Amino acid sequence: MSRILITGSTDGLGYATADALQSAGHDIVVHARNPQRATALDPLVGRGADLVVADLTDRDAVRRIAAELNDQPLLDAVIHNAGVWNGPAVMPVNIIAPYLLTALLHRPRRLVYLSSSSHFDGHSSLDSVDWQGTNPGSYADSKLFVTTLAAAVARLYPDVPSNAVDPGWVPTKMGGPGAPDDLELGHRTQQWLATSDNPEALTTGGYWYHRRRQQPHAAAHDEAFQDRLLHTLAEETGTEL
Repeated sequence: MSRILITGSTDGLGYATADALQSAGHDIVVHARNPQRATALDPLVGRGADLVVADLTDRDAVRRIAAELNDQPLLDAVIHNAGVWNGPAVMPVNIIAPYLLTALLHRPRRLVYLSSSSHFDGHSSLDSVDWQGTNPGSYADSKLFVTTLAAAVARLYPDVPSNAVDPGWVPTKMGGPGAPDDLELGHRTQQWLATSDNPEALTTGGYWYHRRRQQPHAAAHDEAFQDRLLHTLAEETGTEL
């Protein structure tokens, strides 16, 4: 069985993924933004899940939980699930935190990054992005960046399957009650990529929707854009991959 970190696991897709993985016998590490939100994880913690608490907009807090996790048994997989739709936290949560955790954590055996079909509307320009979160950033841009990060990590760490997942537009707090996609299907792909020994699940550099590999935005596999993104993230965080 695997040890798996799922960020943003207090509700929605994150909770569903964590619950399914734990029910399948895996050792999970769940994450909450603050102690108040962490109470939602009591059922999983009561069944043996480990818990980390950090506001992912706070880079020092991200560094702290990375250090905590590096002192614990090695993670087999990390599912970068946490995300926000709008407001000043978009860039810090959706791309800065996944980048920092990727750079700081001892390298797991697999990496999964939550993307969105919205990434197709993203722009591959980094010039006007407010990485600090002072002003609201574009959700579409953030998802293009994290899809590109997954592809860049696949290129730089060829021994670590690294993939991006579009979970669909599902009825979560972010997606809204009228979202048309299936919440159950929305978490199965990341669970499969994190744990399955199926040869397809062990491939890398993919963009997946309901366990089917799709073509992402062309910029995601543009190595020059990948390098510019990684350089910008390294400068913003003071941390290189």
